[in-house]
Amino acid sequence: MSTRRKVSLITLGCARNEVDSEELAARIEDAGWDLADGADGADGADVVVVNTCGFIEAAKKDSIDTLLAAHDSGAKVVAAGCMAERYGSELAEALPEADAVLGFDDYTAIGDRLDDVMAGRRRAAHTPRDRRTLLPISPVERSSAGMAIPGHAAVPDQDDLPDGVAPASGPRVLRRRLGGGGPVAPLKLASGCDRRCTFCAIPAFRGAYVSRPPAEVLEEARWLAGHGVRELVLVSENSTSYGKDLGDLRALEKLLPGLAAVDGVERVRVSYLQPAETRPGLIEAICGTPGVAPYFDMSFQHASGPVLRSMRRFGDRERFLGLLDQIRALAPDAGVRSNFIVGFPGESEDDFEELAEFLSAARLDAVGVFGYSDEDGTEAANLDGKLDPAEVAARVEELTSLADELTAQRAEDRVGSDVHVLLEEKAEDGEFEGRAAHQAPEVDGTVRVRGAGLALGEIVAARVTDSEGVDLSASAGTGVS
Repeated sequence: MSTRRKVSLITLGCARNEVDSEELAARIEDAGWDLADGADGADGADVVVVNTCGFIEAAKKDSIDTLLAAHDSGAKVVAAGCMAERYGSELAEALPEADAVLGFDDYTAIGDRLDDVMAGRRRAAHTPRDRRTLLPISPVERSSAGMAIPGHAAVPDQDDLPDGVAPASGPRVLRRRLGGGGPVAPLKLASGCDRRCTFCAIPAFRGAYVSRPPAEVLEEARWLAGHGVRELVLVSENSTSYGKDLGDLRALEKLLPGLAAVDGVERVRVSYLQPAETRPGLIEAICGTPGVAPYFDMSFQHASGPVLRSMRRFGDRERFLGLLDQIRALAPDAGVRSNFIVGFPGESEDDFEELAEFLSAARLDAVGVFGYSDEDGTEAANLDGKLDPAEVAARVEELTSLADELTAQRAEDRVGSDVHVLLEEKAEDGEFEGRAAHQAPEVDGTVRVRGAGLALGEIVAARVTDSEGVDLSASAGTGVS
């Protein structure tokens, strides 16, 4: 009977947090703890570690609710992740139910921190101001300065790591697949952000942009492929910046062919692209590299020039439509998604109409619409011209309705076309559900595939036969290219 103590690890927020959690999981097991299975593993766990999200108000509320629910389970509770990093001692004071609030610098010593929690030793959380100025220095320099970067982890010195954490030979990868693994995995390119958008607090707690070395990214890709991953989703706060701190602005274009050539990897997807930095060479690499999905997760945020300048971003409706024209000239069926902020301070009715006209012309596959709200420590929180919350809500509803109609039309346009679908789930009726190249995990639509001889984890050719909203139905088999 095992005498090892058990940790339940719950992940909230984005795909970048998923990678951070898998690093934490590897470190936790290496420190001699057992991991409970899944998010429902709190029952019987000695400690529940919640990898929190601190991006917007709704995410922060979800994080607090999850921490309180974990406390009610009777286990010790640890807050980690972005919200813990962002608020540190403030969160610890406001939430005494948490037995520890850990910042990124605590990740390398997570075993010791959990020992402290079990022994009832309270460790003072960091003060948020300690994290406000993180210079754009290399991972090595940053590590020597005592600052940790999740996803840029140094590998432990131990010869024996838990089964599944690293290959039997070769460079180790400090990562443990969670949630049962599966054929899709996020792969982190970088951490932090050097842009200073007026609505965003991420640079304040994630720090400056730091790229992972290409060799390190490739090694992790090989490790993931060895664990059954068929699609790699490249994530960062801004993937178009990858390599600039390494002295190579074309580093991503150079990296993509190598990732696509990894044995076992059948599809590579790039996410989080900044329109102002999406250069022609990158478009060509994404559209023209075999094995790379012609998919563009473009962070437009708005389409009115004055609003974008107030956000401290670049572009306008015509420039963005021109960018989409460049993409579709090379890959007419490319998938494009984006998020938009409605009701930003100073947004006039004309600005809102400009955004609606852009959506109507852009033919996007997936759209997220968010109402503006003030975020702690951001420049936008102090801007004049705040809109009444009721007006913001009305504009969100109007634009969401338009987006739903337009994305459903875009999906309907794909009926009769051939798609390549990664099969991820099997339904009770024997059909499979997966995603085509124009659909990213979780945030976009899906494809329901019928056909004989299909298996989970395969990428199969299928012909689209119907659509419902952004979701498609397709038939695999004879005559499909």
